[in-house]
Amino acid sequence: MKKKNMRLKGQLRLYMQWPLIMMVFLWAMDIWMYQLDKKSGVIMSVFIVIYMIVAGTLYFYNRSLILADLIQFSTQYQGIQNTLLKELALPYAILQENGHILWGNDSFKSIIFNQKREKDINKIIPDLDVKAFSSKNTDHMEVEVTFRDREYQVELQKVSVEGFSEEESVLQIPPEAEYFIALYMRDVTELKSYIKKNEEQRMIAGLIYIDNYEEVMESVEEVRQSLLVALIDRKINKYIGDVDGLVKKLEKDKYFFVMKVEGYRKIEQDRFTILEEVKHVNIGNARSATLSIGVGLNAPTYAQSYNNARVAIDLALARGGDQAVIKNLTGITYFGGKKEQTAKNTRVKARVKAEALREFIMGKDQVIVMGHQIADADCFGACMGIYRATVSLGKKAHIVINEVSSSIRPLYDEIAHSSAYEKDLFLTSDEALSYVSDNTMVIVVDTNKPQLTECPELLKKSKTIAVLDHHRQSSNVIENAVLSYVEPYSSSASEMIAEVLQYIVDDIKCPSIEADCLYAGIMIDTRNFMNRTGVRTFEAAAYLRRCGADITRVRKMFRDDMDSYRAKAEAVRRAQVYREEYAIAQCPNNIDSPTVLAAQAANELLDIGGIKASFVFTIYEGRTFLSCRSIDEVNVQIIAEKLGGGGHINAAGAQFEGTDVEAAMGMLKATIDLMIEEGDI
Repeated sequence: MKKKNMRLKGQLRLYMQWPLIMMVFLWAMDIWMYQLDKKSGVIMSVFIVIYMIVAGTLYFYNRSLILADLIQFSTQYQGIQNTLLKELALPYAILQENGHILWGNDSFKSIIFNQKREKDINKIIPDLDVKAFSSKNTDHMEVEVTFRDREYQVELQKVSVEGFSEEESVLQIPPEAEYFIALYMRDVTELKSYIKKNEEQRMIAGLIYIDNYEEVMESVEEVRQSLLVALIDRKINKYIGDVDGLVKKLEKDKYFFVMKVEGYRKIEQDRFTILEEVKHVNIGNARSATLSIGVGLNAPTYAQSYNNARVAIDLALARGGDQAVIKNLTGITYFGGKKEQTAKNTRVKARVKAEALREFIMGKDQVIVMGHQIADADCFGACMGIYRATVSLGKKAHIVINEVSSSIRPLYDEIAHSSAYEKDLFLTSDEALSYVSDNTMVIVVDTNKPQLTECPELLKKSKTIAVLDHHRQSSNVIENAVLSYVEPYSSSASEMIAEVLQYIVDDIKCPSIEADCLYAGIMIDTRNFMNRTGVRTFEAAAYLRRCGADITRVRKMFRDDMDSYRAKAEAVRRAQVYREEYAIAQCPNNIDSPTVLAAQAANELLDIGGIKASFVFTIYEGRTFLSCRSIDEVNVQIIAEKLGGGGHINAAGAQFEGTDVEAAMGMLKATIDLMIEEGDI
């Protein structure tokens, strides 16, 4: 019965039906012949009958033979196909949704040869999570796994079970299963090895600058200067030569080098020890030489690698030097920069920047000045200094302040209520946006990070932006600035602006209240001239004193009230000492300007013997703020950078979004542990 019910389909069936089709045509022709000649029609009818008998006999006789041959061919083809699949060089397996192995070819079995009894692919190859793939709304996935010291690229493909016979003799599919998973494995160990070797052979470019060449040369006898330079050259050439690199001296204090990526990996592991080695070169020089290094990594072309190296060296210099900056496609990495650089006594750079700033201001109708969020005394003083410079040049100026903290409230109120100033001197962010035009210049002070400014949208709307700041730069800076004066050596932004004022306009007249603002900024950032104070700091203070700054009034302005003093004392009392050297505390937030109080508490903790650095947390407007302080033993700036902040070597800070104080403290402790382990602090 089964043979009788078997039917041919498709083109083969059509081919077998050609005799029947020919009969239809022959009978049609016979009818036509009858109409022409009856005798001819009879003869043709006899011929057609004979043809029908012969064709019918052959059709029904050969049909069974053809079906038998087809079945035999199908069986042989299936056997060949199964043999080829079984002996395929590519490891192949069929899995259930849960990772259970249903079938695998010889290549697959050879990979897991001693785990044949184990049927769960998730246990055989732990890196391969088939269950996770089954839960995803996708039919295809490629992953890379490591198994027995070999690397494989695994391709998973969902295959529906619809159409598979329940009586399948080779593979039995569970009736509840909707699909099975086809697994392909490609051994890419050698390919990856060659790719890695090729990457290791790629050349990268770098630049090395001697930060303080002139100062070092001046500190040694003239007859010994050439020897000092030769020793530094030898150190640099040997260090790069040890990793199969090449160094070319461009100028007296600048070097260009190329090396392979594998060479860079070696100096990365030793964390650029050349930075410390050069400092130890001493033949009687009073100052030690320091280096800045910029490296362009993972660039697609050598030209791009060199350009990245130039960007990196500029960033290293802007951060104060004595460090290596690595710029690659994914971001920027810093090494060194643990100690504060000595400030330069010359004010040539301040004069050059002042002249450039004057040219930009003269070309605009108005200037909008803004600092960082929650402005402190230094930020406010710098804003007032730029305001005075702009007004002295005959231009209109505005200052963006969204929130007036208690630390600047006395100065702000006195200026806001004075008839000597315009009513629209102080603007909020929304008001400032309506003032911007194509002929407006925006000057940012006391910060170089766009997200920390009072109005980041203002930077997008303005075409002319200048930045004046004393914080070390990070990878996230205001990029479209036409003028960038970032001086990490300065004690404060107010000190920088006080210097600029002396050069931007001849015989500029600075009112006493504005001189008070600038003086207060210097005093607060230097902690009453005890931190980060250099010759230029006192020169700037002397200039402001000549302008009429009242130091007694400034001191009275910054006295704490009783509640603030108690809160600060409570923070100091409850401080915990971590690793016997780091003071960590939390400042109450039920007072005005808790961030300012946290900074003051951090300074107070430094007066305790044995404390190398202090960290004080506080909560303000739903965010957790961190103030970091040190004297000279710990670089708190690199700690703050690890936490997403920044600042100075001995005064830095960070902010945490959606993180409570306990979690932030845990992050700080983990960062300190990691940096101590790696030797960064």
